[in-house]
Amino acid sequence: MTTEPTPAIGALMLSMVPMTRTLDLEFVETSPTRAVVELPDQEAYHNHLGGPHAGAMFTLAESASGAIVLAAFEEQLSRAVPLAVRAEISYQKLAKGHITATATLDRPASEVVAELDQGERPEFPVRVSLTRADGGVTGEMTIVWTLRPND
Repeated sequence: MTTEPTPAIGALMLSMVPMTRTLDLEFVETSPTRAVVELPDQEAYHNHLGGPHAGAMFTLAESASGAIVLAAFEEQLSRAVPLAVRAEISYQKLAKGHITATATLDRPASEVVAELDQGERPEFPVRVSLTRADGGVTGEMTIVWTLRPND
């Protein structure tokens, strides 16, 4: 497995999605099979318990899912636009400090591209795990994406 250089997809995400810059997200790893994005501990984005606000964690997870989608389907971007369709998140443990989101595709990219080739608008899930610095899982999110063919 090869890992795409982080600056390419990370820079693309930072340029295309202003919220990623607002939260100072760090794109650590991006490849067609895995993306790792970090949310530094920032008091401005804390909740009433002193950890990252749920909205910041949602944005972190969704951004990690977007990074893997861009990496996995980069060759399809000239003919289709990736769009998030729906998302479900579960907050499991108190999040404190630096949070890491790790995203993985839940379907082989080749299946998704095959559906696109057949003229369909494929949907596919991306799973994201949110962890604290000590490795404790603070939440999980599933984002369903589509590749909307260009008209």
